Amino acid sequence: MYRFSNTVIGFLNLFTLLASIPIIGAGLWMARSSTTCEKFLQTPLLFIGFIILIVSLAGFIGACFHVAWALWLYLFVMLFLIGALMGLTVFGFVVTSQGGGMDVPGKVYKEYHLQNYSPWLRKRIKDPQYWVAIRACILGSKTCANVITWTPYDYLTKDLTPIQSGCCKPPTTCNYGLTTMTQEADCYQWNNDPNLLCYECDSCKAGVLEDVRRDWQKISVLNIVMLVLLIGIYSIGCCAFQNTKRAESDYPHGENRMYKVRPRWDFYWWRWWHDRRHQLY
Repeated sequence: MYRFSNTVIGFLNLFTLLASIPIIGAGLWMARSSTTCEKFLQTPLLFIGFIILIVSLAGFIGACFHVAWALWLYLFVMLFLIGALMGLTVFGFVVTSQGGGMDVPGKVYKEYHLQNYSPWLRKRIKDPQYWVAIRACILGSKTCANVITWTPYDYLTKDLTPIQSGCCKPPTTCNYGLTTMTQEADCYQWNNDPNLLCYECDSCKAGVLEDVRRDWQKISVLNIVMLVLLIGIYSIGCCAFQNTKRAESDYPHGENRMYKVRPRWDFYWWRWWHDRRHQLY
């Protein structure tokens, strides 16, 4: 077991070191693209790629070449990542606990309402800076290209994604006949222009949040698996760190040196009892 932990940490970090190269490459490639959706992912990909590269390099050098300070840096960053991932997972479950679609009588698809989602998500989606980018992304993906050609029969028999349900059609409750009844605000936002449709509707924002909520819940489950894996790697890394410290001190099986000037509190009592027992027997 002396060098087993160092070998495991070395191989794991070599693998993650090589894996970080295509991640960074993907981020740099997206920088050349003019598509808004791809640029939205560019900064997180580059950040994650460089963090993995630096951490993996520190762990690989520390484990394979017995560099204690590199392993210490590796363990410190790993501990920070475990804490951050744990906080993000809890936050994700709390934020995505609200939401979901409402059944529409006689329809296969569901409709989504913005007020059903958490205040934090609603605040983010209503920010004009974020919504302009997301709206451009939806337009670029041509999500509504097929829906706008549907017949009334298609609306009765076909399902819609949350974004299609909220952005590509007006709410089902809207009545565009001769009526003086007050209707939902989204009914007045609808426009037949393919570049407008219901992209400024609250139902469109709710459809985007529903997609985010579903994806975030899947990521949270993956985060739990990653947490278990990271805690296991961190434990092995601690063993590798101890091995590296022993290798640097020239004591392969641990240092054997006296570090207490005075004996422990029970030393004299135990010695008196031991001598007394020998005298009696």
